[in-house]
Amino acid sequence: MLSFLLGSNSLRSKVRSSGSLSSCRFLSQQSGTSAVKDVRELELPPFDYVPRLYKGPSADEILQKRKKFLGPSLFYYYQKPLNIVEGKMQYLFDENGRRYLDAFAGIVTVSCGHCHPDIVQAIRTQNELLQHATTIYLHHAIGDFAEALASKMPGNLKVVYFVNSGSEANELATLMARLYSGNHDMISLRNAYHGGSAGTMGLTALSSWKYNISQGGVHHVLNPNTYRGVFGSDGEQYAKDVKDHIDFGSSGRVAGFIAETIQGVGGAVELAPGYLPAVYKYIRNAGGVCIADEVQTGFGRTGSHYWGFETQGVIPDIVTMAKGIGNGLPLGAVVTTPEIASVLAERIQFNTFGGNPVCSAGGLAVLKVLDKEKRQEHCAAVGSYLLDRLRALQEKHEVIGDVRGRGLMIGVELVTDRKLKTPAKAETSILFEKLKDLGVLIGKGGYESNVFRVKPPMCFTKEDADFLVDAMDYAMSGL
Repeated sequence: MLSFLLGSNSLRSKVRSSGSLSSCRFLSQQSGTSAVKDVRELELPPFDYVPRLYKGPSADEILQKRKKFLGPSLFYYYQKPLNIVEGKMQYLFDENGRRYLDAFAGIVTVSCGHCHPDIVQAIRTQNELLQHATTIYLHHAIGDFAEALASKMPGNLKVVYFVNSGSEANELATLMARLYSGNHDMISLRNAYHGGSAGTMGLTALSSWKYNISQGGVHHVLNPNTYRGVFGSDGEQYAKDVKDHIDFGSSGRVAGFIAETIQGVGGAVELAPGYLPAVYKYIRNAGGVCIADEVQTGFGRTGSHYWGFETQGVIPDIVTMAKGIGNGLPLGAVVTTPEIASVLAERIQFNTFGGNPVCSAGGLAVLKVLDKEKRQEHCAAVGSYLLDRLRALQEKHEVIGDVRGRGLMIGVELVTDRKLKTPAKAETSILFEKLKDLGVLIGKGGYESNVFRVKPPMCFTKEDADFLVDAMDYAMSGL
């Protein structure tokens, strides 16, 4: 019992010597304190799986090699970074075989579950036949995958381009918008994240993710944030800022508009109701196209709909996707109409690894698993349950300022003052470490990094939700 609390050698030794796990006590890791708190009986849900014995290098050895040979811009979670060596469905295992609940899914990437057997088998089978050939030759995998993906799209969104990441997808979508419209200016939201490439960095509107390079031709409009925004939940009022930028910040003609339906890196911020219908009207009247960034919200994660943009009742002209499309494979896609797609035929447009046979086989397997296991419906049910539990927790702990999201795309914003909505940066960092010690791996987001991002693999259960909320409750009770 309580083996998830044994995050240090000293604690493991204490339990071994006491001979009783039920009497284990959690030692506060806060600097300068020797306080001891009684631990309530929290336990990860049962899981019938035994990880393999790990015989590789230690976390310290890996960290030293990483510091020596990899770029200094790489960052890692936790004061003492975890060496994750194995994953199975919604759980991860470290070098010591300790199990963690993965509530962040490899940054919202593992959709079906870590090492899902159907996906592993599809990848293995294709890998043994043909790993790579490019689209200069015919191969059924890319066509099969494109057909299946197009069948999930509304309207005339029927032409698919495969790429390797969300940044690439948004880069290609922006190129399409500018070529098709004949205009240059793009509009995106403040607090948005659309990639880290030189082109998509301009669309991104979080200074911590932007280098000081030329990023012209992009207008960043008011973020329709129902918790912090100036117009509350009035989507049409926020949309008027888009109209103002078109009228007073551009020539009156724009290439396009791009938005996440629920902002990911920005802290799980869902767009105010009615926002996209009003914005799409303004953009199309100005000659532009409308792009939906579904890199994180797609494939049923929101529960209520297969695509995030459907929650706003709109059909975009271009849809970008990545992350969950491959369950961890380096895979992305852009889906658009035949008319818009035709502009790329004016020159040679080619992607060496786009539609790679192995990635295509894996991607098709993802779509089949999501359908077979009814993951959209599952996200709706479990997500609703989790949101209810988190909102009940909000009533208990003043540090929770807002609970928001849909399905398994949830944000918990922490504040030191609910009236002033002052970001609880220090408290978030403390809780982040405590949750890891309790066996929960979670994400952080928002400009001030004060939002917990709860976006687990879509096989996450109600029992997992209970453990997550109970762990949060325990950790917050010790603040």
